[in-house]
Formats: sequence, structure tokens, C-alpha cells
Amino acid sequence: MVIKVFVATSSGSTAIKKKQQEVVGFLEANKIDFQQMDIAGDEDNRKWMRENVPGEKKPQNGIPLPPQIFNEERYCGDFESFFSAKEENIIYSFLGLAPPPGTKETEKSDATEEKSEATEEKSDSKDEKSDATGETEAHTEDKADEGAPEEAQSGQTPPEGQQEGEEEHAATGEEEKQGEGEEKEEVEEQEES
Repeated sequence: MVIKVFVATSSGSTAIKKKQQEVVGFLEANKIDFQQMDIAGDEDNRKWMRENVPGEKKPQNGIPLPPQIFNEERYCGDFESFFSAKEENIIYSFLGLAPPPGTKETEKSDATEEKSEATEEKSDSKDEKSDATGETEAHTEDKADEGAPEEAQSGQTPPEGQQEGEEEHAATGEEEKQGEGEEKEEVEEQEES
């Protein structure tokens, strides 16, 4: 696979020249094989580049400016896309190339894989904890079935004043209902007086 960088060797724009130099310089420094395709001196290159840049990537006037980057026939992007990929250390995937061992992009993908594996291990660990928690909850429910006091069922202890009152009453619902009925009678007697 050959990376093709479409450039204009006789461009009058300083901005375009700088962008072209940055792309070419980066590819050379990283020993990425590429071909410079001059659109200023070769009408076929210019025509091919303009026809193969996707519509959504073309500027409003419809004429894409260099540098434009391709991997064989596949469009990679313009300077802005190249710059973003370079900043994010994903230049090889941007170019459609496998990253060489030891590059930041390889380390990044390895770190992503390790992170994914660690996440899976944590998930497995949480499942084990859930199983253990489920056993504890089942054990607590068994205590409740045996008629244990309400605070043992909920796992919370009531304030001291309430604790004494609750010890006097049995834990069954029927006796609690009787206690509520008696309280209502006392309130009604006080209101009548």
C-alpha cells in the first residue's frame, strides 16, 4: 500500500506550502513510504485528486486544496484530519496502516486492550461479590423467618428510646396493629376531655 500525498509544488499560498511541508516532513521523519503527487504540474493528478475527494470533504467552492492524502485509492483526509490524527497519536490508523511495534499508537492500542481485560476482571469480581451478597441477604431473610427482631431484619438499630419500646412489643404484625388501636383510643379520649 502506497500513501499518496497530493501537493502543489508551485503554490502561491504560504499557508498551503507550510501544511504540505508539515505532512511530508512528518511522513519522512517517521519513515512512512509515500509518493508526492504534484497537482500543479500534472493535470491528470489534479483531476484524479478532485474526483476522488468525497463530496462531504470538499470545500464550498467544490475544489479541494492540497495537501490531500490517500492510501492507494482510499481517501484518508486533508491537512486538518491529518493534524488531528497526529495529535491523537492515531496517525497509522488514519493512514490505513498497521502501526509498527514500539510506537505510541501500538502502546495505546495495547493499553486499551489491557484496560478492557482489567474491566472484564473487575466485572467478574463484582459478580462474585454479588453472589456473596446474595448469600448474606438470604441468611438475613432466614433470620427474619425465625422471628428475629425488626432491627436485625433491616440491619439498622433504632434510637435508644425506641429500642426499649420495641422490646416490649412482639415482632408480629397483629400485635403492632393492636398497639396502634390502643393509641388511637387514648387520643380520642384526650380530645373528648
